[in-house]
Amino acid sequence: MTVTDTVKVNERELVLDILLLVTRDGIHSHLATGQVLEKYQYLEKKSRAFISRLSQGTLERMIELDYVIDCYSKTPVRKMKPVIRCILRSAVYQLLYMDSVPASAACNEAVRLAGKRGFSGLKGFVNGVLRAIGRAQASGELQKNYPKEQKEPVRYLSVCYSIPVWLVEQWVQTYGYATAKTICRSFLTERPTSIRVNTEKISAEELKTELESSGVTVEPVAEYPEALFISGYDHLGNLPAFVRGDFYVQDLSSMQAALAADVQEGWNVIDVCAAPGGKAIHVAQLLRGSGHVQARDLTEYKVDLILDNMDRCQVENMSAKVWDATVKDESAVGTADLVIADLPCSGLGVLHSKPDIKYNMSREQTLELAALQRRILSVVADYVKPGGRLVYSTCTVNPAENEDNAAWFTDKHQEFEKKSEQQILPGDRQDGFYIAVFDRRFQ
Repeated sequence: MTVTDTVKVNERELVLDILLLVTRDGIHSHLATGQVLEKYQYLEKKSRAFISRLSQGTLERMIELDYVIDCYSKTPVRKMKPVIRCILRSAVYQLLYMDSVPASAACNEAVRLAGKRGFSGLKGFVNGVLRAIGRAQASGELQKNYPKEQKEPVRYLSVCYSIPVWLVEQWVQTYGYATAKTICRSFLTERPTSIRVNTEKISAEELKTELESSGVTVEPVAEYPEALFISGYDHLGNLPAFVRGDFYVQDLSSMQAALAADVQEGWNVIDVCAAPGGKAIHVAQLLRGSGHVQARDLTEYKVDLILDNMDRCQVENMSAKVWDATVKDESAVGTADLVIADLPCSGLGVLHSKPDIKYNMSREQTLELAALQRRILSVVADYVKPGGRLVYSTCTVNPAENEDNAAWFTDKHQEFEKKSEQQILPGDRQDGFYIAVFDRRFQ
């Protein structure tokens, strides 16, 4: 790749491509970003950071951005062409949240991009909307159009933190307004990347020293000795420690699932919905080379993800296979000391890293997922041997998929006793997560 090729890259156009893949084509945000940037690994750290910040920020704030645009556009956002809609959203995000970008640059580049993408006839419209928003922001008039917290608390949270109204209502009803506000705010809080050290290969102190020598900012996590927070790196693939499998990127809440299982050496473990393999690999490492973990998932693609991470982390007491968790595997009945059931869920606890979920999920879909989880639990419960353990977990914050399902399970499967239950709410440094541990009684 030549210097000339590098200069030709239009960062805002790449952001537009990411936004279109997510909002028009339904591609998950993290996959869309990888797909677009795959061809541009040569980009400098500053350019990659700009693209990441602008695309992620636009997706995180989309409800607010649409609200602002609708205040100054005669054409509602929902009726705009997808390209124009995404151009305006990313430009308004720059106006509101990127102080390093001059308002004139945000407007001019948006107009230029509209013309480049075949919408020269709408350049005046794009310019007019953005100039009006820019003037309103500069004069202080913009915020006066926002819902008032005292008069419309639910709508206020929805607009200011870009959370759908139905979800705000549910969290307010379940946890109260103050906690619901804290949850909403947490998804927009910048946080470092949490990693779990592969202590079978390296100590946390040694890894910290190596990463810092590469210019990475590293912070120990007091409550998790095997975890570190890292920031200031360009690309994980450029870190030799990552390539060698010395650490695994994993949220603190997710680490709790394996820890809650209280794994004992020699155990036979089945992880029924394991991709991309983080919890299964964690358990395998906790087994200290003993026992065996069989990681399963629905498709070859997902199992390949598990195998890739197994190879990178050099885990030997583990295997992976394609299996539909809703279908009973008779050969597995009564064989597992531990079954990990981290089941498909609404993902409402991980909106910090996957903001597009909140726009595609509905109350009805959460109920459908809760029903699917019950189907799977009823199947995989039979894999647990007498005296064995079942860990049920989700990465969501929704009683129907969590506490309600745990209560249902103990009612329908009285051979199990609930040992512990924890709803971890999203915070400044961790995702929302739910974990319930059930022990099977000896018959």
